[in-house]
Amino acid sequence: MGRTLPSITNVFLQEQESFARFRRALRRSDQIIMDDLFAAAHQHLAAAAYASHALPFEVLLLAMLLEEHKEVLRLNNQMESLLGTLHA
Repeated sequence: MGRTLPSITNVFLQEQESFARFRRALRRSDQIIMDDLFAAAHQHLAAAAYASHALPFEVLLLAMLLEEHKEVLRLNNQMESLLGTLHA
């Protein structure tokens, strides 16, 4: 009989819990940012389930990075739009 792997949701919760002491050591403002990063990773758990070849925490970091990059692109587009209206 094969070994059963934990679900990505369980892995996510375990990883999040493993950083609990680190989180408590952060300033309150940084704790909020860390919570936001984990919330961003949580949005991609369904996709993370397909990355069973990778280390689970690497997948969560990539999901966090994906959300951060989306925000950078959104802000760049907003900036270009604002600059375009100034030069028009």
